[in-house]
Amino acid sequence: MLTKEQVMDILNKTGVLLNGHFLLTSGRHSDRYMQCAKLFQYPEYSELVCKSLAEGFSDEKVDLVIGPAIGGIIIAYELARQLDAKAIFAEREDGVMTLRRGFEIPAGTRVVVAEDVITTGGSVKEVIELVKQSQAELAGVAVVVDRSNGNVDFGTKLCAAIAMDIPSYEASECPLCKDGIPVVKPGSRKFRA
Repeated sequence: MLTKEQVMDILNKTGVLLNGHFLLTSGRHSDRYMQCAKLFQYPEYSELVCKSLAEGFSDEKVDLVIGPAIGGIIIAYELARQLDAKAIFAEREDGVMTLRRGFEIPAGTRVVVAEDVITTGGSVKEVIELVKQSQAELAGVAVVVDRSNGNVDFGTKLCAAIAMDIPSYEASECPLCKDGIPVVKPGSRKFRA
């Protein structure tokens, strides 16, 4: 497995860590944002990080890796490649995480849910619900960056390339808002205030 220092070196080389005032997908605010899409511009680094994550599931006999669109698509693909498994993704339809495009999760399938970054784990929890509804077996969750520093509990194994304690705030308690610093929404999901 890659060390925390090696992962941080890769994230810094690829420009993943951003500083400013950000509105996260969870609705919370933070002074740091992990733009993992920048990591996935570089196949050699994507392969290294996903290979390290795959080591955490080497004894799990994984059949399928699923990620929530958009952030989980590439990691699900590369992790599945490393695990010699199938890769699919879930996406929102009318605000609900669903399987589209003919994707399915067969009953009894051993599944890993993959995501680029988690803060509260909301999207991952929605995908886990799809796995359960399909009567598949959840083998675990793999993420590049765990912003909660291990505080999110999915009720299953969680493998993170790196866990960091990056503070986030409710908008009403955000010190950056109180200082009048404009907020930016860099993520893929539209947020309705």
